[in-house]
Amino acid sequence: MQALLISPWTTWGIAAAATAGVIIRPFSWPEFIWASAGAVLLVVLGLLPAADALAGVAKGTDVYLFLIGMMLLAELAREQGLFDWLAACAARQAKGSAARLFTLIFLVGTIVTVFLSNDATAVVLTPAVAAVARTARARDRLPYLFICAFVANAASFVLPISNPANLVIYGSHMPPLMEWLPRYALPSVLAIVATYVALRWTQRHRLKQEISAAIDIPLLSPGGRMTAAGIAGTAVVLLASSALDVQLGLPTFLAGVATAILVMTCAQSGPLDVLRNISWGVVPLVAGLFVLVEALEKTGLTNMLAGLMRDAVQHSATTVAWITGVVLAVGCNVVNNLPAGLLAGRVVAIAHVPEHVRAAVLIGVDLGPNLSVTGSLATILWLTALRREGQRVGGWTFLKLGAAVMPPALLLALAGVFAFG
Repeated sequence: MQALLISPWTTWGIAAAATAGVIIRPFSWPEFIWASAGAVLLVVLGLLPAADALAGVAKGTDVYLFLIGMMLLAELAREQGLFDWLAACAARQAKGSAARLFTLIFLVGTIVTVFLSNDATAVVLTPAVAAVARTARARDRLPYLFICAFVANAASFVLPISNPANLVIYGSHMPPLMEWLPRYALPSVLAIVATYVALRWTQRHRLKQEISAAIDIPLLSPGGRMTAAGIAGTAVVLLASSALDVQLGLPTFLAGVATAILVMTCAQSGPLDVLRNISWGVVPLVAGLFVLVEALEKTGLTNMLAGLMRDAVQHSATTVAWITGVVLAVGCNVVNNLPAGLLAGRVVAIAHVPEHVRAAVLIGVDLGPNLSVTGSLATILWLTALRREGQRVGGWTFLKLGAAVMPPALLLALAGVFAFG
């Protein structure tokens, strides 16, 4: 009896400690070490059978394939200079206006997020934007770099492929594209516009600076053009897969591999150059989080939460949607949105909630991380990219900005869900 009482609390403690390690990164160790260590510890202590741990890992197969395919495309775009070319084109179009450059970079960031995922925006577009800001001789580069962090989350539910969290929330029950677009089109537009307005307003004084109008646009190599064609083809494949209700992981992986083969053949570059620069640690990180959520489910936590949600929905599904969306949005900044999304996805699947409640859950998980630097993997990756550029943004600085940017976007996006249905 005592073991039964201790085991759930031990499991919850290990899961909490592993999640804290992912967010805080003690000793500057990579995030995947903490998630993987938590998963292994659960098995070693006998709190989760090895077979159940493997089953948890297997549940993430579609997500792993999706991430690998997207990271492959993003690294090809970086290596072939595609993002640098896009950012330079935007800077040229700014014609010496710091405010116009802000708007153009925001548009580029939105497009990259929608079609390549929020992680690509954080990891790959950030260095390109920093380079363009230097070329434009911008005295203060942070307004442009902030775009990469905030639009990565604000535009992350335009399409199912825009954020890996979308896949973990819906799991194998991802709605077809023709159901997704009507449900999330208005909330996405409201979130993106609100984020732009709030971010533009908060940076208005810093954007009074002068920038150079003489921007050199780098020559886009044949490999860069091939990469652009591959990304466009991948977008078509994924839109078709989503429309046909096909899971997105395998098509994304195959499209990424096919594009890589064509680009490397065209550019005569070796595969090691591409593969060594991919952030492979993301895969064991997500796998470890899947195992942690599997362990939490074995303790009965997800069933308990699902029961509470099911009872609350019977009284007022609308109230549950609003409360859940807001609570998750704030909670993601405490535990990070990947574990929060995994847990929330299991709960709503068990509870069989109405679709507008699930939509509110997804919006909270996707948009809430714009409050703080700990909210999402994309923002953590953005901070890492920022440090490489010699820029520093403290947690308190980001929180003050996030408190002005995130809440209006969240409330408008949730309101957009109810306008749909």
